[in-house]
Amino acid sequence: MALIDNSVLGMVRQWQTLFWDKHHSASEYRQGTPDYAGLARSLGCVAFRCDDPAGVEDAILRANAVTDRPVLVDFVVSGDELVWPMVPSGTSNDDILVARDTRPEFDVD
Repeated sequence: MALIDNSVLGMVRQWQTLFWDKHHSASEYRQGTPDYAGLARSLGCVAFRCDDPAGVEDAILRANAVTDRPVLVDFVVSGDELVWPMVPSGTSNDDILVARDTRPEFDVD
């Protein structure tokens, strides 16, 4: 399993950033981020954190080498990172955004 850990409630914060003029409210972990890797290990999984972009490939290789039990890789990213694609509220899936202000063009049959 790959956990993208940005220490915030990611989609809540993203909506606040994109649609509410960056008025962030109740979307950050003020008491600290849970130890997801520790929790996974307590349940018998192999688990570790990757907090350096240079270590991503090694983390994936390490995770793929485990074949006898579940693996969790806690990838630590900035709280300002956004997740794409997304569908804005009140719109159809045809209005999907693949990046900030960017929509794909669909061929209509």
